[in-house]
Amino acid sequence: MIWRGFEHRTDPLLPRRRFLRRVARTLLAGVVVVALSLAIGMLGYHCTEHMGWLDAYANAAMILSGMGPLAAPQTSAGKLFAGSYALYSGLVVVFLTGLLFAPFVHRLLHRFHLERGKDPAQP
Repeated sequence: MIWRGFEHRTDPLLPRRRFLRRVARTLLAGVVVVALSLAIGMLGYHCTEHMGWLDAYANAAMILSGMGPLAAPQTSAGKLFAGSYALYSGLVVVFLTGLLFAPFVHRLLHRFHLERGKDPAQP
C-alpha cells in the first residue's frame, strides 16, 4: 500500500485551500507532539525531583525549547531524567522542523517539477 500524504510528481499542484488544510494538519500534529513532550517532561520532573507542577512545567519548557533547565537536578534519578529528556528534546526539535517545513518544501519542489515538465525540449 502506498501512502498518499503528498501528491505524486505527475499529479497537478494542490489548490491553495487544500494546501492550507495540509499546513494546518501539520501544525496541529506539531502542537500535539509539543504538548505530549511537555507532559512527559513535567511528569518526569515531578516524579524524579519532587517539583511542584509549575516548577516542573518551567523546567520542562526550558529544556524543550533548548534554553536549559532552571534548576539543577539534585537526585541521581533527576539527573538521569534531565539528561535523557534533553537528548529527547533535541531530537524533537529536529523532527518538528522537518514536519513543519515538509509541506512548503514539497510544494516548492513540486512546482519546480511542473514548470520544468511544461517545456517538451527539457527532459
